Parts: sequence; structure tokens; C-alpha cells
Amino acid sequence: MSTKQVVSSLYRRSLKLSLDWAVHRYLWRGQALYIRSLFEANKNITDPRQQRAGCLEIFKALLEKWKHPDPYIPPTAPGGSKYERNLPPPLLGPPVKMDL
Repeated sequence: MSTKQVVSSLYRRSLKLSLDWAVHRYLWRGQALYIRSLFEANKNITDPRQQRAGCLEIFKALLEKWKHPDPYIPPTAPGGSKYERNLPPPLLGPPVKMDL
């Protein structure tokens, strides 16, 4: 993957991770702005070695450090408490006629 894709992936992962810690958007917005400022501060680094060894590895380590032990899962998403709770009944053919 290119560096741009790696950085975009790290940015998205960090935003999703911060949502695990603050479920309400009005609390999360300040954290999102702080994360954005961290990425903006390092956007002018052009040396690939410094990007890979320095910034990207530091961000990956921070993501592992701040990983939530019980991440938030929306109730209707796979793994959520309401996932497939009310399934529609299966479509069956007509009953078999029995001669008694």
C-alpha cells in the first residue's frame, strides 16, 4: 500500500477507536479535532524512511495502547445485541398431503 493509503487507514482507525471511548458525538468531536491536529502536524514529512519508521510506527503503537477492551458495536450490526433478532419466517412450500 502507498503511504497515503496507510495514513488514511490509520486516521480512520483512530477515529473509530475514539468513538469506542466516547459514544456521544458531542463528546467525540473534541477528540476528533485533536487526532486531526496530530496528523496535520506530521503531513509535511517527505522522507519515506522517517514516515515509516517514525510517524507511522508511533501512531500504530498509540492505537494498540488505547485500544478499548470492550469496543462499541451498534445493536443491529453483526455481533450486536439485536442482530438477526426478528428474522422473517422461512418460505416453505405447501404442506404435504397425507392419506390416513
